[in-house]
Amino acid sequence: MLSNLETIYTYAEKWVREAGELIKQSFSKELLIQTKSNPNDLVTNMDKEVEQYFIKHIRETFPEHHILGEEGYGEKLESTDGTIWIIDPIDGTMNFVHQQRNFAISVGIYVDGVGEIGFIYDVIHDELYHARRGQGAYMNDIELPKLEPVSVKEAILALNATWVTKNFRIDPSVLSPLVTAVRGTRSYGTAAIELAYVAAGRLDAYITPRLAPWDFAAGLILINEVGGVATNFEGTEVDLLKQNSIFVGKPELHEEILENYFKKASR
Repeated sequence: MLSNLETIYTYAEKWVREAGELIKQSFSKELLIQTKSNPNDLVTNMDKEVEQYFIKHIRETFPEHHILGEEGYGEKLESTDGTIWIIDPIDGTMNFVHQQRNFAISVGIYVDGVGEIGFIYDVIHDELYHARRGQGAYMNDIELPKLEPVSVKEAILALNATWVTKNFRIDPSVLSPLVTAVRGTRSYGTAAIELAYVAAGRLDAYITPRLAPWDFAAGLILINEVGGVATNFEGTEVDLLKQNSIFVGKPELHEEILENYFKKASR
């Protein structure tokens, strides 16, 4: 199995980098933009082309593998059995459309429900975050160190401002005290990069009430490799095949926020 994972890793890295080149080349071409579930849920021709690029190569090279992709060209999976590629061709499509930066390719590879290989490629900055289970996490050729403890008052928290205003997913009174307590908050508009930044120590925690598997699959593997903690808002394991609330962070910080903010608010 080890040699097989090495082969998968090699192919995955090659395809991620090639997909990044496809995206860069698209900047000089006309971008076709559509909406999905609402006017702010965008998809472009490049999202579709990049996902189809991955699917073509995976099916040709690893026909027994399963594929779960954001744009619907993969499969509808009911089980985590076997090898599953979970792909977001462009995470941060709104940024891609409006800014042509702050977006990423995200590929997580799971075997029987266990995260084995993760890639998050910040195309514009040419920063490839990658990890193999048990072998550490890297940004390009630089190994990412284990995460150091930090207190709430010293923490930089990634959080979309939407969640501290009136919304139907979480009571803002849960998050408002936390936002007041931390050193600062950031929002990059791409879950994959925010997860990678937590793994790299650029952020201390990331919180969102709703995230799809293709948004978090690769990031969770990176987080695990640097000693971070990844759960839902209840502090339990994330469901790989469904939308989840996601809360990742440095270990002591994760526990402090979970106990003093999330669980305290539900008592």
